[in-house]
Amino acid sequence: MSQCLFCQISRGEIPAKIVKQTDQAVAFHDLNPQAPVHILVVPTTHMNSIADTRSPEGSDALLATVNLAVDIARDLGLDAAGYRLVTNVGENGGQSVLHLHLHLLGGRRLGWPPG
Repeated sequence: MSQCLFCQISRGEIPAKIVKQTDQAVAFHDLNPQAPVHILVVPTTHMNSIADTRSPEGSDALLATVNLAVDIARDLGLDAAGYRLVTNVGENGGQSVLHLHLHLLGGRRLGWPPG
């Protein structure tokens, strides 16, 4: 999907504050942070949501995305106190960009239920 915002960011066509990247995933700061640490982690392969990861290729992309998020959490020292990984699916789930992405949230106590 050439016009997808997150595809364009992962290709470097739209600037973003990149935190870390691999061949399969890229992480960047959210423009509207909901916690002291709010990083979006997206696969470089386009998938609309986590519902599209049931194929072997989708599973590989999801695992690479999760692994990058966990590495970043460790790099930032969030693993000691804890952090949250969130993915939204569809309009009612709060998904605003139709490209699979994880929200890495941390740096403060996160309430439950989330809203």
